[in-house]
Parts: sequence; C-alpha cells; structure tokens
Amino acid sequence: MNYDFDYGLFFVNLPVALFVVRWVTRFLDTPTRLPRWHPALKRLWMIGFAFVAADAVFRINSEQLDEWYLFTVFSVLALAAYRLRDFRPARTLLVAVAPFMVCFWASLVLVAAAPDFAKRLDAVIAASWGFAVLWLVAFAIVARNQKNAAERERLRRQEEEEAKRRIEAQNSELERLVSARTAELTRQKVALEETLAELQATQAQLIQSEKMASLGELTAGIAHEIQNPLNFVNNFSEVSVELIDELHHERQKTNLRDEELIDELLGDLRQNLQKITHHGRRADSIVKGMLQHSRASTGQKEPTDLNALAEEYLRLSYHGLRAKDKTFNATLKTDFDPRLGRVEVVAQDLGRVLLNLFNNAFHAVQEKKKKYPEGYSPTVTVATKRQGDEVEIQVVDNGVGIPEGVVQKIFQPFFTTKPTGQGTGLGLSLSYDIVTKGHGGSLEVKTTEGQTTEFIVRLPA
Repeated sequence: MNYDFDYGLFFVNLPVALFVVRWVTRFLDTPTRLPRWHPALKRLWMIGFAFVAADAVFRINSEQLDEWYLFTVFSVLALAAYRLRDFRPARTLLVAVAPFMVCFWASLVLVAAAPDFAKRLDAVIAASWGFAVLWLVAFAIVARNQKNAAERERLRRQEEEEAKRRIEAQNSELERLVSARTAELTRQKVALEETLAELQATQAQLIQSEKMASLGELTAGIAHEIQNPLNFVNNFSEVSVELIDELHHERQKTNLRDEELIDELLGDLRQNLQKITHHGRRADSIVKGMLQHSRASTGQKEPTDLNALAEEYLRLSYHGLRAKDKTFNATLKTDFDPRLGRVEVVAQDLGRVLLNLFNNAFHAVQEKKKKYPEGYSPTVTVATKRQGDEVEIQVVDNGVGIPEGVVQKIFQPFFTTKPTGQGTGLGLSLSYDIVTKGHGGSLEVKTTEGQTTEFIVRLPA
C-alpha cells in the first residue's frame, strides 16, 4: 500500500489553527479570564506536530487526520468559551462554532461508520460546511461587536468610577479645607451668623465702595477737565487786572482823557468777566457732577441729554487713564443721534454705568496695545440712536475681547477678567442692575476674542 504524507495538515491546518488559537485567546482575554488555561491554550496549535509525527511514524494514511486535528482544536476552544459562559461574547462564540462542530462530528462519524453513504452525501455535507462557515463568520462578527460594546461599557464604567473617585477625593479635600478654614475663622472670632439686615447693610456698603472706586477713577479725569476752565479764569483775570490798571491810568488824566479808549477798555473788561463767569460755571458744573456721583442715589428720574452725558463721561474716563499712563493714547469716535432728545433717567446712576463701560473699554485697548505696540491703533467708539420707543447707547472697543467661556459670567457679582487688584468684580454687576432693574432696560454684550467688544445699553424712551 502506497503512503502519502499529509502535507495539508502541515502547511494549511497548522497555520489555520495557530491563527484561530491566537484570535480566540485575545478575543476571550484568557490571560485575565482564564489564567490557568491560557498557557495550554497558547500552545494548543502545537498538537498538530503530534498528529504530523503520528502520520509520519505510524503511516496512518488517514484523509481525516487533518479534520481530527481541527476538531480537537475547536473542541478545546469551545470548552474554554463554555467556561466563560457568563461573558456574553463567549456565549455568542459558542453559538457561532456550534454548527461547525456538528459538521465536524457528523463528517467524522459518517466517514468512519458508512464511507459509501458519506460519499453519496458529499453535496449535502459540502453545503452544510458552507452554511457552518457562514454561520461562524456571521456570529464571530456579532461576538466581536458585543465584545467591543462590552469593552466600551467597561471603559465607561471605569471612567465613571475614576470620576467618582476623583470627585470623592476632591470632596474629601474640600471638606478638609472647609474644616481648616472654619477652624481658622473660629479662632479669629469671625462672626458666621449673618442676618438679612446684615446682608443688606453689606450690599449697601459694597455698592458705596464701588461708587467710591469709580469716583477714584474719575478723579484724574476731573482734575484734567477742571484745569482748563481754571486756566481760562486765571488768564482772563490777569488780563482784566491789566485792563483795570490801564483804565485807572486813563481816568487820572484831566484834559487829554480818551473816552473812546475808555469805552473800548470797558468793553474788553466786560467780555473778560463774561468769559470768567462762563468758565467758572463750567468748573462749578464739574465739581457738582463729582459731588453728585459720590452721593447716594435718590432714584429720581429727570429728563437728561444722553449725548452730553456720554460725551462728558467718555472724556473724563479717557483723561483719567491718561493721567495714570502718560504714554497711552486712543482714538475716540462718537456718533451721537441728534434726534435722541432728552430721556427720563437717573443721570447719576446712568453716568456710573457709562463710566464703568468706558473704563473697561480703555482698559481692553490698553492691554492690547501692550501686546502689540506696533501696527495697532486703540479705538473706542460711542454711538447713540433712537429706535422706536427705545434709545440705544453703544460702546465699542477694538481691544482684547472677552473669552467665550466667560461671557455668560461677566454680569455676575465679583467676577472680573482683570488682573488681581485691578477690579472689584462689581462694576458690570451693578451696571446691569441699574439698567435692568432701575430703568427697565437691557444691557447686552457682543464680543470676538482678540478683536472687539460691544456693550449695548437699551432704555425705554
């Protein structure tokens, strides 16, 4: 009898078994789930060498030797999957190999027990093998998807657990800090019980502090503004003294008195006194405005020229900043609607709002100028317009803008984007309350980070 070595077993089935074993051990994660089985499963494909050796030594000459080898490999892997039946992808894998195992078993039994009958069923067996392979592939894909889903769920739970642990750690740290802070406050005898009256008193103090802070911002600008009329008063006073001396000298003459010159001197003196009166009233209005800004608001609305109010506070804010930084310069643009008319507002409170908006605008362009000293022109634009039964005041700057993540917070009390020590965090909060609650209007912001910021004040006309 001729003997043919089973090359198919060596060159086909051994690599197939190696691939299947490696795929299944990775898929089932046997190093973690079956640590005792894993070393044996990893070497399972090597049983094929035993079959090859048996074929070579004993000259079995069995056409089914390769099938018995694959049947053994698949049986052991199916048993491993059965051990992990609580793992859903493992159960799906068992369903996937079930028809394959049935085909293996039926083919081996039929060939061994009734070879002639098995040959007559070759077409049926081939179709069964095709179905088993398709079934195996389909359910293997399903099992892989289930494993991926399970892995995602595991990672999600792991992330949740990690987040929970982090939160618990943060809570523990916060509790420790709160306890330490509470103990420190207790040692310092700080009163922890606050009543509604105390809160209202504190609120009033904070508002007054913010008003005084804005008054401080005004001081330098007021000093600059009041200097101009005072200079005029001094200059015209000196000229008037000279005119009086000249007039006195002319009146001392007895025969050669020039009446026409006397009239001219008196006319000049009258003009000087009128100018002194004008600039004195200007200085008086500036001082009254400063005093009004520092006093508690009466809440009484009066017809107010918003164009003049905006222009005055814009100038005061600008000169106030320049008094602190002589190198700072900015372009001031105004576009006032002449049809605006007088609007019923609390001028003192609205002036505080405008001053805060102008100060913020100048601060923004100043910061950007520090970053880009060349090729950048700081510009602050103020515009007013009437729209139906509303009036608008727009304050636009081309400064650093406001980061998108904090735009929603800028009207919150104590929130500020300025460096520590340069802002109380109350300016925009109080401005928002003055506009919305005090005047029934709205205060909105539009911004592009690094480019521009626009505040829009809308008031009922």
